[in-house]
Amino acid sequence: MKTWFLLPCCFAASLWAQSVAPPTVTMTVDLPPETVVASVDGNKITMGDLQAVLKTLPQQAQQQALQDPRKFVEQYAMLRRLYELAEKDKLDQRTPYKEALAYSRMQVLYQAEINEKYNAIPVTPEEQQKFYEANKDRYTQANVKVIYLPFSATPPPPSDPKAKKVLNEAEAKAKVEGLLKQIRAGADFVKLVKEHSEDPTSAAKDGDFGTIRKSDRIPDSIKSAIFSLKPGEVSAPVRQPNGFYLFRVEQLTEEPYDKVKDSIHMELKNQRLMEWMNSLQKGINIKVENETFFTPKTVPLRLPPPDK
Repeated sequence: MKTWFLLPCCFAASLWAQSVAPPTVTMTVDLPPETVVASVDGNKITMGDLQAVLKTLPQQAQQQALQDPRKFVEQYAMLRRLYELAEKDKLDQRTPYKEALAYSRMQVLYQAEINEKYNAIPVTPEEQQKFYEANKDRYTQANVKVIYLPFSATPPPPSDPKAKKVLNEAEAKAKVEGLLKQIRAGADFVKLVKEHSEDPTSAAKDGDFGTIRKSDRIPDSIKSAIFSLKPGEVSAPVRQPNGFYLFRVEQLTEEPYDKVKDSIHMELKNQRLMEWMNSLQKGINIKVENETFFTPKTVPLRLPPPDK
C-alpha cells in the first residue's frame, strides 16, 4: 500500500521546492502532448496531462515516475479518484483542509511569481563579460603537486616490523618540516613525493593534485596557502585533521570566459532576483498589534520517564 502514497506525498513536497527555474522534464517516449496514453474510468489521460504533473514533482520523483510509467499512471489515477471522493464529501470546505488548500495555493503562486521574475530578468553578454573582467581574481586556478603525510592521534603499535610506522601528529609535523627544509635546500620535489607522500592517487602521478580553483569548496587554509604562492614555490606545512600537506604550485592560469559565462549568467540573475526580493521585503509594513504573541516563551523540558 505504501507505493500508492508516493505521488500525493511528492505533490506536497514539491510545494516547498526552492529551485528558482522550473525543471525541464522529458518523457522516455517522445509523443505529442495531445496523444492519449491511457483511460481511467472512461476519462482520457494525455501525454500533456502527465507532463504537467511531472513538472510539479521533485527531480527524484520525476526519475522514479519515468522508470515505471505504468505505475506512475496507476498512482495518478488513484490520486484523481481520491480527489473526486474528497470533493464529493466537500472536504475542501472543512477545517483544516480548507486552510491547507489556501496555504498550498499561496505556496504555488509564491513560487510561480519567483520563477516568472527569474525568467524575465535580462542579463546581456556584455554584462557577463564586464563581470568576468571585474572579478578575474575569482577565476584564477592553480595546477599543484602535493606531498601528504598522515598522522593518527592514537597510532597502533606496529604488528609487523617491516610495515610503515603510523606517525602521531608531532612525528608527522617534524617529518614534514624536515622535507620542506630539504626542498628549500634544493632537493627534488618529485623524488620526495615518490619516497614519502602517502596520498596514493597523487603519488602515482608524481604528486599531481589536479587543478584548484578559488571557487572550489576546499578548506580556506589550503586555498590560502596555494594562492599565496608563485609558480615553483612550495607552501609551509598545511595541517588538516588527519595529516600535513606540502603544496607546490606548477602553474597559475585564469579560467577562460567561455567556460564560466553560464555560471556568471546564473549568478547575475540570482543576484538581481535577491535584490528584487529584498526590496519587496523592505516594503512590507508589519505593525505589532498584540505584544503577547511576540513575547518569547519558555518551553518546559520534558524528560523521558526513568527506566524501571
